[in-house]
Amino acid sequence: MTYVVTEPCIRCRYTDCVEVCPVDCFHGGPNFLVIDPVECIDCAVCVPECPVDAIYPDDEVPADQQEYIALNERLAQQWPVIKDREDPPPDAEEWENVRGKRHRLEE
Repeated sequence: MTYVVTEPCIRCRYTDCVEVCPVDCFHGGPNFLVIDPVECIDCAVCVPECPVDAIYPDDEVPADQQEYIALNERLAQQWPVIKDREDPPPDAEEWENVRGKRHRLEE
């Protein structure tokens, strides 16, 4: 099992989860984070840190978010590892409760 970042993270990109990860498995893109499934040790410490509830175990990802399993794996190979907390985008709070943001993901 690994953990997966899903749609609620898009345009929010809070990095509270990154700060607690013991193995640096988070990768950051312009407006989204992903977890490298090879590096993730399934410790779950990131889950309660996410203020938008975007992180799920891969076997509990909601049905409408299943594409994010492969997306995390693919983008983890493209984006750099991030190890430290960063400031969220200035408009992050405006995007917290928006659904249907997949088209807003900047790869």
